[in-house]
Amino acid sequence: MAFDPSKVRAEFPILAQAVNGRPLVYLDNAATTQKPRAVLDASRRYYEEINANIHRGTHHLARAATAAHEAARETVARHLNAAEPAEVIFTAGTTDSINLVAAILPLAPGDEILITALEHHSNIVPWQMLCERSGAILKVVPCHDDGTLDRAAFHSLLGERTRLTAFTWISNAFGTVNPVHEMTAAAKAAGSLVLVDAAQAIPHLAIDVRALGADFVAFSGHKVYAPTGIGVLWGKRAALDALPPWRGGGEMIKEVTFEKTTYNELPFKYEAGTPNIEGAIALAAALDFVNGRGLAAIAAHEDRLIRRAAEGLSALPGVHLYGPPDRAGALSFGIAGVHHYDLGTLIDQMGVAVRTGHHCCQPLMGRFGITGTTRASFAVYNTEDEVDALVAAVARAVAMLR
Repeated sequence: MAFDPSKVRAEFPILAQAVNGRPLVYLDNAATTQKPRAVLDASRRYYEEINANIHRGTHHLARAATAAHEAARETVARHLNAAEPAEVIFTAGTTDSINLVAAILPLAPGDEILITALEHHSNIVPWQMLCERSGAILKVVPCHDDGTLDRAAFHSLLGERTRLTAFTWISNAFGTVNPVHEMTAAAKAAGSLVLVDAAQAIPHLAIDVRALGADFVAFSGHKVYAPTGIGVLWGKRAALDALPPWRGGGEMIKEVTFEKTTYNELPFKYEAGTPNIEGAIALAAALDFVNGRGLAAIAAHEDRLIRRAAEGLSALPGVHLYGPPDRAGALSFGIAGVHHYDLGTLIDQMGVAVRTGHHCCQPLMGRFGITGTTRASFAVYNTEDEVDALVAAVARAVAMLR
């Protein structure tokens, strides 16, 4: 049966509103996705029925909250095909997950970290900070004019001093899909640890961490219909066991004396303090939501939308599309003589929500000699009519701005 986004839309209350007297067309999903009733209900039920701190309480609410939180960890582990739930570390999001690894990774002067030109600032700045502390060297794989990675340069930059290779699965700026399995295999063969930023991949693709072979995978819940402030660092047990804790405090300890502290086992070794209990439970509900609709069906639907948008926008005079034709999630474009901020502001008045600016990818924008783009990004609830509304709004705005 064909995918029917209209039925899916009915599960997202926020999409029923009007903006400036027009039906809301929400195309800023790469920044954050909207939340279905199942997720909203999961959050509300937690606070209405089982709100309590977890793991050490003996009363009914504490036991119920603990069970729900750990069941959420099991849901995430199944979704990722992790070897065990203990490899799932709950964090505040992708940025938090990457900073965790950057904080605990022991590097020495002359060691190398390899990233790519397509990275979000969250997969650049933590490594720069680590290099400043350790004396390690940051190397960057360039990209081609079509927004794809220079794979030959990637392989040539891998070396015996490469200690960590960190790269995005899908570019949040251009929608470029990297060959992550090939890249992971090459980096592992060179003896490097591998971290994959899956923030943009998690809503669009099935992720099998065991098949991928990376050491770490990071993602944010709010990119996949869950709340903000919750995310995951998945890590191989061997890698996580070998590395020290990050933050100190409750839950990450076994025993504390003033002379010595011993640390807890995974996953609690990396979960100091009271976690975002409601966020983890709601994240599990969000993953159940996407799995219930089928990631393959969602991906096919979104691919139709992004190709329709690319065809419609490229037909407009002066439009330049960034990134390769085989994109996922996001479509970035610029229009000669029109500033991206002006364009985004004007089409918002027509009820169309897009993102403008550098998308936390300033080095990538600099590579193309621009300050930013206009970005439309797509989700399970978007429709072909909304794509047509985007193209019509852009056409009208350009006529008004020129």
